[in-house]
Amino acid sequence: MATNETSMKAVVLREHGGGEVLSYEEIDKPEPATGDVRVRVKAVALNHLDLWVRRGGPAFHLEYPHRLGAEISGIIDALGPGVEQKGLKVGDRCVVNPGLSCGVCKACLSGRDNLCRHYRLLGENTQGGYGEYAVVPYQNIAPYPGELSFPEAAASLLTFMTAWQMLVTKARIEPGQLILVHGAGSGVGVAAIQIAQLFRCTVIATAGTDEKLTKAKALGAAHTINYKSQDFVKEVRALTNKAGVDVVFEHVGGETFQKSIKVTRNGGRIVTCGATSGFTPEIDLRHIFFRQVEILGSTMSSKGDLLRCLEHISRGELKPIIHQVLPLEQAAKAHGILERREAFGKVVLEP
Repeated sequence: MATNETSMKAVVLREHGGGEVLSYEEIDKPEPATGDVRVRVKAVALNHLDLWVRRGGPAFHLEYPHRLGAEISGIIDALGPGVEQKGLKVGDRCVVNPGLSCGVCKACLSGRDNLCRHYRLLGENTQGGYGEYAVVPYQNIAPYPGELSFPEAAASLLTFMTAWQMLVTKARIEPGQLILVHGAGSGVGVAAIQIAQLFRCTVIATAGTDEKLTKAKALGAAHTINYKSQDFVKEVRALTNKAGVDVVFEHVGGETFQKSIKVTRNGGRIVTCGATSGFTPEIDLRHIFFRQVEILGSTMSSKGDLLRCLEHISRGELKPIIHQVLPLEQAAKAHGILERREAFGKVVLEP
C-alpha cells in the first residue's frame, strides 16, 4: 500500500531496455484534472504492447517515470472538477476503456473513435495502470462486467475488443464459416476462438505446444495444428480439401502471414492486428488480386464494440482466460512469461 496520501507504489521505467528497466518505486499519486477520474487500480492485464513500449522505438515518446499497462479494473477513487454530474460515484467498481481519443473529430463523433488521428493507448504514449492509482478521462470509465473478479475484469478489455473488431466488424464473419486462428494461446487468440464460437463458426487453431492446443479445443476449436511440428499450410489444405478458409485471424506477421495467404479461399479475408514475429513479409500479389483475397488491417475497436463485448462477458457468453496473476512488483517476471510465449490467456498484475 502507499505510505502516505500523496504517494503510491508503482512499477516504472526510466529508459528503454529489457525486463531489468522495470523498477518498483514510490512515486507521486496522480491527481485528477478537470474531466478526469482517478481509479484505485485493483488489477492490470499485460499485452505485447507493454513489451514493445519497454523495448523502445521511434513511435514512443515517453514522459519519465513511465507506467505501462492498458487494461485496468478497479474502483473509482476520486472525481475531478466537472465530473460530478456524469453519473459516476466514488466507490463504484469499473473497468477502463484502454483507447484515448480527442472526442470531437469526425471519427470520434461518428462512433469510430479508434480512427481518431489522436488515438493512443493507456501505457503507450501516456501513463498506464502499473501503479496503485491511474487517472483517465471520465469518458473512458466503462461498466464493470457482472460479478467477475478484478483480474478477470482487467483481462476482458483490449484483447476482446480487438478480436471483436477483427472478426465481426472487419471480417464480417457469418455462421458456418471456417476461421483459422493463429496464436491460439495468446490473449487475442483466446478471445477470437470464443467470438467465432459465439457466431457459430468452425475454428482451426494453431499454437506452438500440444498443451495450448488441448486448451484451445476445450474453448471450442474444432481442429488444432501445432505449427512447430506440423506444416499448417498442408494441414489446412487437407482439412478443407484444398479450398482454404473463409477468414484468417492473423497477428503474427513474418512468414506466418505469407503462408496464410495460401490457405485463404478465393474471395476470403485475412485480418491482422499485429506482427509479433516480423513486420515485412514477402507477398506475392498475384494471390491477392487473382484470387480476390482481402487483407484488412485492424487496431483496437470503437467504444461501442467494447460495450458489446462487456455485455457478452457479463452474460457469461465470452469468458476471460487467465494464465497467471502476479503481484505488481513482479512485473519483470510477468514480462518474461509473455516473451517466452508461455502463457495461455492473460497474465495479470495486482497492485
